[in-house]
Amino acid sequence: MSEQTLAAGFEAELHALLGLSTVQYKYNLSKDELFDEAIANDRGRVEHDGPTDAQKAFATKLGKDGPLVYYTDPTCTGRPVQDTFGVGWPELDEKVWWKKDFKKFDPDNYQALLKRVVAYLNEKNATLYVKDVYAGSDASYARPYRFVGEYATHAFFADNMFPKNVQGVEDEASKRWTMLNAPSFICDPERDGTLSNRAVIMDFKNRIGLVCGPADYCGIVKKTMFTVMNYLLPDMGHMSMHCSANVGQRGDGAILFGLSGTGKTTLSADPHRKLIGDDEHAWTDAGISNLEDGCYAKLINLDKEDEPVIAAAISMPGTLVENVPPLPGKTLAETDPADFDLFDGSRTENTRFSYPLTCNPHVAEGAKGPHPETIVLLTADAFGVLPPVSILDAKQVMYHFVMGFTAKLAGTEVGVTEPKAAFSACFGAPFMAQKPSVYAKLLAQLMSDHQARCVLLNTGWGGGAYGVGNRISIKNTRAMLDAALNGDLHAEGMTYEEHPVFKLKMPTSCPGIEDASILNPRNTWEDKEGYDAAAQKLLGMFRDHYETQGFADLGIEAVM
Repeated sequence: MSEQTLAAGFEAELHALLGLSTVQYKYNLSKDELFDEAIANDRGRVEHDGPTDAQKAFATKLGKDGPLVYYTDPTCTGRPVQDTFGVGWPELDEKVWWKKDFKKFDPDNYQALLKRVVAYLNEKNATLYVKDVYAGSDASYARPYRFVGEYATHAFFADNMFPKNVQGVEDEASKRWTMLNAPSFICDPERDGTLSNRAVIMDFKNRIGLVCGPADYCGIVKKTMFTVMNYLLPDMGHMSMHCSANVGQRGDGAILFGLSGTGKTTLSADPHRKLIGDDEHAWTDAGISNLEDGCYAKLINLDKEDEPVIAAAISMPGTLVENVPPLPGKTLAETDPADFDLFDGSRTENTRFSYPLTCNPHVAEGAKGPHPETIVLLTADAFGVLPPVSILDAKQVMYHFVMGFTAKLAGTEVGVTEPKAAFSACFGAPFMAQKPSVYAKLLAQLMSDHQARCVLLNTGWGGGAYGVGNRISIKNTRAMLDAALNGDLHAEGMTYEEHPVFKLKMPTSCPGIEDASILNPRNTWEDKEGYDAAAQKLLGMFRDHYETQGFADLGIEAVM
């Protein structure tokens, strides 16, 4: 089929779906073409009063082959969680998990806003970039994803992050999701029913994602579709997961769940194992497969020696750096990407980097792998009281999965002077469109069907809380992870003791751990009474969160 025929087809589809009629399209441009379009047109594309020209979203080029460098609106350097919604269609009301970072949007207000955005784009004869990709690398569940937006940078990002040319997807038109991304349309809360001058709205009924206002953070293009897949996959009997995944030399798969700062990306990057992906996956009857075709890594404070793959990829063509400032006294054109100051958080602590999965030296073929033998739930306990590694039974897996615990460190937020518990159901609550028990029960069933084992791996502190104790060494964490992946911690003859507070099963030995006494965290504290008090305090936080979230009503049993 010719490009002209394809173009005519997508134009007719967009007219029928949205009413776009007098806009200009640039359809399925190559990465190189999108790079040039971004440099030529994305600078200063925001047309409303607000940031100065120098602060507006723009893209530029570093060197002959360097990455695309993009700066978001300074008010949107991360996902606008308070401005993220789902359309509250009555027939979907009981199915969707409504929460503070995924609120209902009135259907009448949504339909009026969508018409207003389309009329605005038609009236200004907007130039829109269209990129057809897929969410999912497995044709059995993959969904065609059409990005339609004002910024070439966002189309470039979609090309980086999502699979292309997935063969065997049936009835594509009936399954396609479309994102209309219009950062130059400024919302009026009184008129539009929004909470601010921007909105990210998912319409599960009509398969539309609407982004309008200064919401130009690239991650919106990715996480909106991840939320959609989390809504769709459970109804197909598949498990959608916010996790990293890899496969070992003997064909043993593993998935690692964990919130930011727990080591999910670092620990999945193992020279002895092939990477399936670092963030978003599906577990189906065929095994594990990546929903994406790229990585979106956080750059702030990145140690180039500890993260050589990311460090090398920064200088590769076809990649995108977001919100990293140029070196002091230099323009971007004078800055070598290899010399970026990745500790500079002057624009935002959430500096990011998008790169194709192929930038990794060890990638599993097709970004797919077998059913996992090992499930790892990661936590970084800054209170210093959870065991470094624990063996979980089926009920404990469901409990700790829906709790999704880690801890924020003192000093990371204004007013935080001691560790602060952080809970995120399924290790990604904002993106879980159905209720957490849906995913927990699917996980338990799949683990049972495929006889997968599970450990809770604590990458946090021992010997005391953050500021007193020390973080568990990466050497010891790697040793415990390797033992879990090899099955050593579940092997016949392994002995355990039960934690008296958390009821966790702690191995009494572990290959690669010279001092096995550290496997019981109380042993590492000089102040034993202080440990007991800290453990009881954290237990109280767990119980309070369990009660306030109503997990018992969702069929998740308390185990502590």
